[in-house]
Amino acid sequence: MVRHVDHLLSFCRRAYAMGMPANTEQRYWTPDDVWALPDDGKRYECIDGALLVTPSPNVPHQRVLGRLFVVMASYVAAQRLGEAFLSPADIQLNAGNLVQPDLFVIPTLAHGHAAGSWTEIKELLLAVEVLSPSTARYDRTLKRRYYQRSGVGEYWVVDANSHLVERWLPTDERPEILSETLTWQPAGAPEALSIDLAALFGDALGA
Repeated sequence: MVRHVDHLLSFCRRAYAMGMPANTEQRYWTPDDVWALPDDGKRYECIDGALLVTPSPNVPHQRVLGRLFVVMASYVAAQRLGEAFLSPADIQLNAGNLVQPDLFVIPTLAHGHAAGSWTEIKELLLAVEVLSPSTARYDRTLKRRYYQRSGVGEYWVVDANSHLVERWLPTDERPEILSETLTWQPAGAPEALSIDLAALFGDALGA
């Protein structure tokens, strides 16, 4: 077991040095493989056998994510939609895959009880990824396709450098590009959430 973990760790270090996240054809990764890796501060995910390794985010990334979470958490609570969370989190919408979206919203669970573990979460109203140089490719391709086919209500790719959001619905072949106002009203919400993107990016990034 120790030798197996050492092998996985050695691979991850080599891949990280090459600019991860990465998709490797050398092996098929499973959630059990990911959980066997050491807790080293990086985020590990696996989708369709591909291992994604994300280094610690930079300060602008966290500022944008933090501002967005404050707005989202307040709205979700007021509309009684469920709960908003930030990763780290181990989300398995289906067997064999493990993801950790930057920000995500879960619906109210059956009988109205609060989730006691990540394993209870099998549905997302929203998944959000804030782009980093090392994650942009996979946020827009592998992860996007995974969230779409898993029936996630909406998937947002937040591009802080360009001050815009790419919104994907499950059946979209191309995203809706939003640079001024982002409106979200999931099923069951009496009122819509309206986010002034210029204000959000300006507040977070000082632009």
